[in-house]
Amino acid sequence: MSSFWDLSEGGSATENTTKEFDSGGGNMAPMPEGSSVLAMPDDVKWSEDRSGNEFLSVRWSVLKPDQFLNRKIFQKLWITDDDPKAKDPGKKRDKAKKMLAAIDANAGGKLARKNGKPSDDDLAVALINKQMVVRLGLWEMEGDNGPMSGNWIQAVSPKDKATVVPSESTKPARQTVQTRQGNTFLDDDLDSDVPF
Repeated sequence: MSSFWDLSEGGSATENTTKEFDSGGGNMAPMPEGSSVLAMPDDVKWSEDRSGNEFLSVRWSVLKPDQFLNRKIFQKLWITDDDPKAKDPGKKRDKAKKMLAAIDANAGGKLARKNGKPSDDDLAVALINKQMVVRLGLWEMEGDNGPMSGNWIQAVSPKDKATVVPSESTKPARQTVQTRQGNTFLDDDLDSDVPF
């Protein structure tokens, strides 16, 4: 009979235990701006920011290309409440609703057939594990511990659309925009679905 702590290669995880463990990994560079990757939502739910403002939280898992397999992309869609950081909250909410409608259409359209706000269960049944191609943007900003960067979802498309990862020589030009807080973002539309 095996024990909960038994390891696959024999022994126990509790043998010679110290109070430290490093699983490896570390900081990964974001995927290039303009990449189109095959991905699927693996977690979708209503969440709140620290002030109690509600947004839809979508976590995407990359399936192709293999070099980015299992990478995660986090998306916030401000559908019900206003994004407190948005210059035009109504415009941002409309874009978020259109994005959710496109995600839903690529997933089979179950949410569009429902009247009213979908529950977490409705979202899970309709969207989780539904594959589609997503085009990625790149955000960069100065954080407390230096520069930070990551990806955000610019667009969604049917799963049979080609995946593309631009090379360094074909990267599109990005504009630098200074925010009110003094952070620098690299993007040409700050009111889009940037995940913060």
